[in-house]
Amino acid sequence: MNKRIVLLGLALLLAAGMVLVGGCQGKGGQAREASNVINIGFAQCKADESDWRMANTRSMLNTFNRPGYRLVLSDSNNDAAKQVADVQGFIDQEFDYIVIAAVNMDGWDTVLRNAKNAKIPVILVDRNINAPEDLYTCYVGPDFKVEGKKATDWMEKHFAGKPVNVVNLQGQLGAGAQVGRTAALQDAVTKNGWTLLAQQTGNWSTVEAKNIMTSWIQQFGDRINCVYAENDNMADGAIQALREAGKNVGGKDGVAIISFDANRPYLQMTLEGLINCNVECNPLHGPKVLEIIQMIESGKQPQKVMIVEEEAFYYDTITQAIIDARQY
Repeated sequence: MNKRIVLLGLALLLAAGMVLVGGCQGKGGQAREASNVINIGFAQCKADESDWRMANTRSMLNTFNRPGYRLVLSDSNNDAAKQVADVQGFIDQEFDYIVIAAVNMDGWDTVLRNAKNAKIPVILVDRNINAPEDLYTCYVGPDFKVEGKKATDWMEKHFAGKPVNVVNLQGQLGAGAQVGRTAALQDAVTKNGWTLLAQQTGNWSTVEAKNIMTSWIQQFGDRINCVYAENDNMADGAIQALREAGKNVGGKDGVAIISFDANRPYLQMTLEGLINCNVECNPLHGPKVLEIIQMIESGKQPQKVMIVEEEAFYYDTITQAIIDARQY
């Protein structure tokens, strides 16, 4: 499907800030009591901020577009205060479950305590938070520092003791993905004696990343031999800036490009050699959330932490067959 059409369709769905899917138009616990429909409030950080996040949003919407479930999606547009208010709104409306993809890791104690007092299970997806574990039911998603370690392991092998001058395009500061992936790079810089030339948030954006990378090229020139971009969109922006500056990108001898998420278009760029290492971050959390809710409904207790399995893909080993088999 044309990416522009997908973007337009999702933007239209999210124009009002909330999307409702499922088979019931009532509100919260009252609706469930009347119709036996399970009501789920999904507090998304920013539903269309990147290819990965759009796939994550679609996974939730598609999974719960079925009889017996009603999902209301609230898009915070990366506004942490709005997201907390959205969650409080779900509590006030007596939703049966609340699912959160957190904008930031901090600031959750009060609202989650309110959810606990209201006996509403809270499921965290994709991004973990800094809050007492008894305030949420479980976390489903990646270990972002492990993702980063996969990338830095590849860097160690690729450079094999040669000097590494790396620039770091960070995700939105304070987000779990940014915190974990940045920490892994910082650990590797310290361990290997690499030089971290510059570090700045590109807010997951291709345009912002391209502008930042253009500035770094002007500042550091040929000293840069590695770009550690914390998502595919920012890797794309960095590649555009480097190529426009006449730099050799990727492959064996070009500026090494590290990326995360492994969306299909960027795996194609990995196959082309423009991205050297692309670490998967699986966005398809809807089915796992459904499984957890069904487990709770049957009286069972889910595991506190469910880490999703993820791979890393490399320019010199990936194949078209691998890309064609991807769901996103």
